[in-house]
Amino acid sequence: MSRRRRGFVLLGLALVLGGLAAADVSRREAALERRLGPAVPVVVARRAIEPGAKVGAGDVGVRRVPARFAPAGAFAATRDVLGMTAAVAIGPGQDVTPGALGAAPGAGPRLRRGERVADVVAVGSPDAVVPGSRVDVVVTREGRDGGAGRTELALEDVEVLAAAPPAEDGGDANAPAGAPRVAASLRVTVRQAVYLAAAQSFAREVRLLPRAADDRHREPGDVSVGQGLG
Repeated sequence: MSRRRRGFVLLGLALVLGGLAAADVSRREAALERRLGPAVPVVVARRAIEPGAKVGAGDVGVRRVPARFAPAGAFAATRDVLGMTAAVAIGPGQDVTPGALGAAPGAGPRLRRGERVADVVAVGSPDAVVPGSRVDVVVTREGRDGGAGRTELALEDVEVLAAAPPAEDGGDANAPAGAPRVAASLRVTVRQAVYLAAAQSFAREVRLLPRAADDRHREPGDVSVGQGLG
């Protein structure tokens, strides 16, 4: 085979391999997008915003993240947050969520259609259950003859809109002795609000488990434990 023909063969082979590699990359990218969802805009802090500070145009920007990792209720445009007041400290690069921003005087939290605010008094860390954080809600039901019933993961990845120490009067007779308690306002659906209202009245214990800010994982199926720890 002549040198010229060998060159054409190698060039053709390179083009074929390049096409196959590009097709493989394209397939992988498409599979990743199907798994993570399309990229969506999310408002983030460009610099530190102190509690009580009003959000200005230079304080925030927009980045695109896979829909799977976008925080629930995330703002999509900076104009949606301008002039609002930070309820908690927001670090550079941190998502600017509705729970991190205070409402206007006399107004409640900004809710979307179908959402409600559920107020609960539960076992939980006052240092970790704060406005803007996210929690799982664990409910322990009353068992037969006054014994402990099943403990179940009732709600996952719920946004905390407000939190404070509970009123001292009354207390929670079902809470473990010495367990820290917190009064929290949670962003939930109507069905979840009704469930939490019933749990407050009839459950043996309601507990709030703080989640990491970037933890969007949800447990598959039923997660519950009975008296026999099974």
